[in-house]
Parts: sequence; structure tokens; C-alpha cells
Amino acid sequence: MPVEPPPSRWGLDASGAEPGEDLVGVGADLEPGTILQAYRHGLFPMGLGPQGGPPLGWWSPDPRGVLLPGDLHVSRSLRRSLRGFEIRYDTAFADVVAGCADPERDGRWITPRIVRAYTSLHELGWAHSVETWRDGELVGGLYGLAIGRLFAAESKFHRVTDASKAAVVGLVRAMEEDGEPWLVDVQWRTDHLGTLGVREVSRAAYLQGVAEAVRGELPVRWRATPVARVARVTECGRGDGMV
Repeated sequence: MPVEPPPSRWGLDASGAEPGEDLVGVGADLEPGTILQAYRHGLFPMGLGPQGGPPLGWWSPDPRGVLLPGDLHVSRSLRRSLRGFEIRYDTAFADVVAGCADPERDGRWITPRIVRAYTSLHELGWAHSVETWRDGELVGGLYGLAIGRLFAAESKFHRVTDASKAAVVGLVRAMEEDGEPWLVDVQWRTDHLGTLGVREVSRAAYLQGVAEAVRGELPVRWRATPVARVARVTECGRGDGMV
């Protein structure tokens, strides 16, 4: 059955893909182990129905949007904006997800089921938020999964100009802290993300990069999370398969 082009997981227009070309599976569950295994193999979940509803689809875009070391572009105007923001990490994960899932946003795809799944991954130490604050108020942010040297960015939002871009800068700062190679996945490149330095790579190149990245050690900022002590156990969970 043909599917519509996916809405942008970053709140932007990602309609450039031909229907169905990036969809590789339908079904399965959203248990932590299922999701982690999927990301390790270059897949991510998003519903095929209206506003991200069922059935659950598994996507592997070709080409893939990525941000690589040295590629981040910070414009002069963004540099000025950064002076007025404070970047925090993992202090308001639920609020960031709620901002990304705002039902008034165009192209929304984050369902209550997705919220529960990634909240569980956050509690286990796999999912993280990068938050933009101004005068004690959350004004933007992003969330995603950190698996080794891979950060799979799920969605971002902003309530003031440049707040989501500032969160991307904060994410790159976290990935760069220990000087090791890294890979940020944004699923689909858009013109907006391109202004930050996001490029496209082939699916084959992305899968090769992911295979290397997930074997690495977590960025130092997230190295003390429960992942090493608890979350690896979840990978023993079994899903119901994709068809």
C-alpha cells in the first residue's frame, strides 16, 4: 500500500521523498530493546496514519540527513542570539517532548505512544534533551537517543527565534567535549537544516557510519547515566516482528 511522504520529525517540510521509498517495515512494538536495535541498524519508528497514528512504520531514508564533525555552521546572527540563551541538558526532558508534540504544530507526528516509549528510554538513560532557556523559561530544545557516538535526533521546537538552532549548537558542543568522532542523525535534510551544516549521505554510507559509531563510548556528558548499569539489559526484550 503506498504511503504519503513522511512529515518532518524536526517540525519542517520533509516532503521531498517519493512515497514509500524510505519506508522499510511495518509493525513491531516500541519496547526499549526494539527501538535500540532498530537505531543500531539505521531504522527509526514513525506512524503511517494521520498525525503519526497507527500502523507503526520503520524508516530508513535514502539519502539520510546527517551532521558531521566540523560541519556545523553558526551564522553571525545565530552567534548573537546564543549570547542570550542558556543551554541545559536533561533538566526538562518531558517538557521538551511536550513542546515537540504540541498538537498545534504543522506536520506533528509524536503520539502518546511515542511519548511513553521515549520517556522510558530517558528513564533508562538512553534518551536525552538539549534545552534552550532564557530568563529561567524553556524557549526551545531537542531530544533524541545517544548510542555510543551516535546521537539520533528525534525532534526539536522553539518558542522564540533561534531557540531550536541554539539547541543544535548545544548538542554539537556535547558531542565534541571529549574530542572523539561522532555522528548526529537528523533523518531528512531540509533547506533549513542545511543552513546549520546538515548534509545528505547515501543509505549505504549512513549504515556504515552507524555501525562504527554505536560501538564507541558515550560522550562524556552522558557517560554517567544509567545506560552502562541498567539499560543494556533491555536489549534482551523481543518485539513481535516487522512485516
